[in-house]
Amino acid sequence: MAEQRERPVAAFVLSLLAGLWMIFAAGGVISGYNPAWRWGWRMGRMMGSGWTWGREVADWWPWLGVLIGIVVLVGAGMLYAKPRQASGWGITILVASALSFFLGMGGPLPSILGVSGGAVALAWKGET
Repeated sequence: MAEQRERPVAAFVLSLLAGLWMIFAAGGVISGYNPAWRWGWRMGRMMGSGWTWGREVADWWPWLGVLIGIVVLVGAGMLYAKPRQASGWGITILVASALSFFLGMGGPLPSILGVSGGAVALAWKGET
């Protein structure tokens, strides 16, 4: 019988939800519709006085959101698969989610979920 190991389940679930949300939010923009993306668009327009994004930025911006979502999703999977490396993956999730928040990708809620998941992974004390 295999020994049951402790895993950072709360950090995994929070990060998994954040990563999936980020990917689907960016995917909705790529496919043509996503009301959650409007938050990020407004944030980009507020970054400078009268500054608006050009078409070339609007073309690749959602793909960056997909990439960040994939990083968070892989980090969540690795948290569950390799719980001894939870602090490293927690930092990865935390940085990617903070980047998503400051770049306005997918709205604030998935970023907050990801930051929370990364913080819980950093605070997690499993068996050593």
